[in-house]
Amino acid sequence: MISNQILQNTIDGLKAITRTDLCVIDVEGKILVATFPDAEQFVAPAQTFVESPADSQVVNGCQFFKVFDDHQLEYILLAYGDSEDVYMIGKIAAFQIQNLLVAYKERFDKDNFIKNLILDNLLLVDIYNRAKKLHIETEVRRVVFLVETNREKDGNELEKIRGLFGGKSKDFVTAVDEKNIIVVKELAENETYEDLNKTADVIIRLFKSDTNCNIHIAYGTIVNELKEVSRSYKEARMALDVGKIFFEGQDVIAYSQLGIGRLIYQLPIPLCKMFIKEIFGGKSPDDFDEEILTTINKFFENSLNVSETSRQLYIHRNTLVYRLDKLQKSTGLDLRVFEDAITFKIALMVVKYMKYMETLDY
Repeated sequence: MISNQILQNTIDGLKAITRTDLCVIDVEGKILVATFPDAEQFVAPAQTFVESPADSQVVNGCQFFKVFDDHQLEYILLAYGDSEDVYMIGKIAAFQIQNLLVAYKERFDKDNFIKNLILDNLLLVDIYNRAKKLHIETEVRRVVFLVETNREKDGNELEKIRGLFGGKSKDFVTAVDEKNIIVVKELAENETYEDLNKTADVIIRLFKSDTNCNIHIAYGTIVNELKEVSRSYKEARMALDVGKIFFEGQDVIAYSQLGIGRLIYQLPIPLCKMFIKEIFGGKSPDDFDEEILTTINKFFENSLNVSETSRQLYIHRNTLVYRLDKLQKSTGLDLRVFEDAITFKIALMVVKYMKYMETLDY
């Protein structure tokens, strides 16, 4: 089904060219779009015209036309004006809308195919058979971008992104729920992951002016066959979740950049709890005061360099050493020792992951 916005843009454009008012009414008598204010007067005649065997007729100086979708009546189009060419203009408008119905139906078929493909709802033989019917190439490089917005249904993010990629018929833009938009992008042979970051930045900039719209983008790995697109989608899905846990400051996150966060995200919660208990006993990193946590994070940022960390914290070197000694006494881990530092870093990440998973349970 064509959106009302597309219909309105179409008749507005035709009116600007022809100076003839147009209106589209559905078969139930509801005015969908119009270029003139008093279209209500034509609703009753339009409903009568629905039952008429004629494809067009004149009522009160207004030309009525039927618009069909695959032999089924979809719309009643009205052309209203003083021009002698109103009939011809109405026929052109009806023809234009009918072609839009065909185009959108084809896109809807492709849309459904892509949705079922990424959700693993198709057998391998169905993938290739349907791709052939829809003229979709099966062996080209593709990647899946997942765009998460903070808007509900009423936002126009999907149309904005479609506008960005819409001119390229080999790219697909769809959505599986209200907040997540999926872009299946076809890539040239020379396109790299650096180019994918640039594409993500273009999408981000598309929404920069909208302060009420929060956008996060993740993308999977590049795949070479259509059947592997679902894998790239799952990777993008995981990257989006892992990014929220371990890369809070980043708007764009790639599956290939997740590092150890990818491993931690796949750990079962009981195993995480057992690990934390082994490391901290009955304690948790949440029990540390803000000063100690700041010291720990800054120490990691500076690759365990005591001098640089004390300089950036504006404290004496001996003060930093005192804090590290205090931490060692309470946890048994000396962050100046690489192995202990790695253990502590992983433990902090595991706690962060557990806290995130708790929020999803509520």
